[in-house]
Amino acid sequence: MSEPLIFEQSRPGRMAASLPKLDVPEKPLSEILPQKFLRKNPPHLPEVSEVQLVRHFTRLSQRNFCVDTHFYPLGSCTMKYNPKVNEKVASLDGFAHLHPYQPEEDAQGILQLMWEMEQCLREICGMSRFSLQPSAGAHGELLGMMLVRAYHQSKKRSPTRVIVPDTSHGTNPASAALSGFKVEVVSSRADGVIDPDSLAAAMNDDVAAVMTTNPNTLGLLEKEIRTIADIAHEHDALMYYDGANLNALMGICKPGEMGFDIVHLNLHKTFSTPHGGGGPGAGPVGVRENLAPFLPVPLVEKDGERYRLNYDLPRSVGKVRSFYGNISVVIKAYAYILALGSKGLARASRAAVINANYLLSRLKATFSAPYGERCMHEFVLSASNLKEHGIRALDIAKALIDKGFHPPTVYFPLTVPEAMMIEPTETETRETLDEFAAALVEIAQEARANPESLHQSPRRAFSRRLDEVKAAREPRLRWKPE
Repeated sequence: MSEPLIFEQSRPGRMAASLPKLDVPEKPLSEILPQKFLRKNPPHLPEVSEVQLVRHFTRLSQRNFCVDTHFYPLGSCTMKYNPKVNEKVASLDGFAHLHPYQPEEDAQGILQLMWEMEQCLREICGMSRFSLQPSAGAHGELLGMMLVRAYHQSKKRSPTRVIVPDTSHGTNPASAALSGFKVEVVSSRADGVIDPDSLAAAMNDDVAAVMTTNPNTLGLLEKEIRTIADIAHEHDALMYYDGANLNALMGICKPGEMGFDIVHLNLHKTFSTPHGGGGPGAGPVGVRENLAPFLPVPLVEKDGERYRLNYDLPRSVGKVRSFYGNISVVIKAYAYILALGSKGLARASRAAVINANYLLSRLKATFSAPYGERCMHEFVLSASNLKEHGIRALDIAKALIDKGFHPPTVYFPLTVPEAMMIEPTETETRETLDEFAAALVEIAQEARANPESLHQSPRRAFSRRLDEVKAAREPRLRWKPE
């Protein structure tokens, strides 16, 4: 189905809405707004009818994969199903009609929710305080690095280095570098986990922090994490926990018990709020007690039965977001946590681990499984055993689209050639996992028998294989009329 751009459907005079007659005196904008804010020319907007508008965007929505219609095995992204009751709760009038500038006495309900959400996250992670402000995981990492710098400055120190493992998420070194730190990578051992000896050799008093994920991005538990934390703390370096993979441990093990000082969480991943299409998200940051004075203002405090916003934090790094965070996402995550409770969260994590190990057992004979027969919530396969047939991980990803599955994460982590990182989450049934495994086995068989056919995939998608290099180098970000 070829769908024209909405600008191409535009005809002068068509409207998708009609507004009531103006009930106040009409004035030209030049009398209301400063001249510098006024356009010299009207914006180029499409003029379409309501039915054109609805049909256009409905047809576009039907082109997309989404978690409501398809299995999303995106390793590290944790695209699990989002209960609709969470959406219902967040859209309640009492939440949806709030204004961030309302007086505290008129917003006690949302302040109570924020305070209780912080208590939940403190218990889950073993931290002393949390800020709900960051809008995403990477935003939380940026705040974490700001806290690292503030901590060391408070001790009259100015270390310049941050250490990350070679399996780290790309946002880890990016956040550290953006904060002005020099990033140093330590190699993992052959079994895929951090080598304490390599870390110890890299450590000195110029290291500000060690950023890690546990389980790591290979889906492996860093069993020596307490040793690693001890090595970092010997040099007064802080341990930073990238919470992207907490879905394997929630309700079972706390980052605080592993020796971490700073934690960021991805509410839009671990605690089941939608994050397709780049948003929305939330990346709360938790800290140990000695770092709490540096958290962004304001923090929610409880005085008896009353809740208030505390701006009296003289050592704070300052605000990192407008208002108090992406509150709609916080509400959805709060509903998810209360619905499951501590036992339910632990059960969800165990189910995620079981699902991942089940899929790994189904696929390890077809593809290369470089890190053994056991994993946590996700695992990494390699398609390198098909390269002799001219097939790469990208070909397999494109062929999965024809079979009705969203591709897994490919070419990450960078330490695995032709990597395919798969995370089934806890929300998928055994039937879905069997169908996905069967599809991958069929694709591998076709790769050996007729590799050229895979180079033509996807055939059934609205768009065929795109020139991704050209798209990256020559992006067209604005439509211009001919």
